[in-house]
Amino acid sequence: MKILAIETSCDESSVAIVDSGFHILSNVISSQIDLHRRFGGVVPELASRAHQEALLPLIEQALEEAQCVIEDIDAFAVTYGPGLSGALMVGLSCAKSLSLFFEKPLIGVNHVEAHIYANFMGQKAILPCVAMIVSGGHTLLAKVSGWGKYEILGQTRDDAAGEAFDKVANMLKLGYPGGPIVDRLAKQGDRKKIFFPRAKVKGSPLCFSFSGLKTAVLYHLREKKEEEIKAAIPDICASFQEAVVDVLCSKSFKALEDCGLGHLAVGGGVSMNSRLREAMMDLGEEKKVQVTFPGKNLSADNAAMIGGLAYEKWSAGIVDDLELEVDPCLPISNWVK
Repeated sequence: MKILAIETSCDESSVAIVDSGFHILSNVISSQIDLHRRFGGVVPELASRAHQEALLPLIEQALEEAQCVIEDIDAFAVTYGPGLSGALMVGLSCAKSLSLFFEKPLIGVNHVEAHIYANFMGQKAILPCVAMIVSGGHTLLAKVSGWGKYEILGQTRDDAAGEAFDKVANMLKLGYPGGPIVDRLAKQGDRKKIFFPRAKVKGSPLCFSFSGLKTAVLYHLREKKEEEIKAAIPDICASFQEAVVDVLCSKSFKALEDCGLGHLAVGGGVSMNSRLREAMMDLGEEKKVQVTFPGKNLSADNAAMIGGLAYEKWSAGIVDDLELEVDPCLPISNWVK
């Protein structure tokens, strides 16, 4: 069962060919970082145009790397939410056209749900588990009983963790995207030098809030002279990063305890953060809990995870028709009874 998958939810165009859910035959990605860098963030209209230009060459490259022709494809999968509306429409329109022309099934996939699935590509799924998805647009905890069987345990009430990284990097004039830069500079700093707050959400112990942390960093910078800030950038980055990591770790392991489970699956772009991986693995070893991360090529947005999850939906008899529409705010929902 070969699925050609398309991912265009934000600022990466990706096409992959996946066989039977986890054999990745190709997974090609075109990043738009250079396009958006001078704006300090993703410009939706520019992202949509870049997806239009990139998709057909990526499809040709994916087929070539997989040593396939388009007639070998059994179904077409595509992200239809959540994400940027215009960007999603480019990918969905392309997938619909391919499905219509070659008379093959169309399978719409939830981008966040696919980030969970990325943990299990190339290895046998150990379910149930608690999944933590942490990226530029999403921070949430979910109990995963099986594919298509989810319970949302908590999510961010304001900024996502990755968004907070980018905004703090912008305050420090470090460049874009901010997450990898902050991670790199934090290795040179003292993470105990400055104490930044760890927010608690009243009445919702597994929900997240990072706006207060971002504001605390802003107020800290306002009290310093420019020369002091430049000298202290590694310490600021390390201390800020530690505040984020502390919250992500404490809430994830509380969710494991509440659910009585022993497997934490972490996904999303921020899962590539070196300090987060280190802290999660250390805690997992201490508490004798299994902690897994996707390979780095599957942590950021990619089409292979879309194709993998599409296979699970196809196996459950779930396909879509040409009436499928994009949903920029698509929540994770159950599709297996």
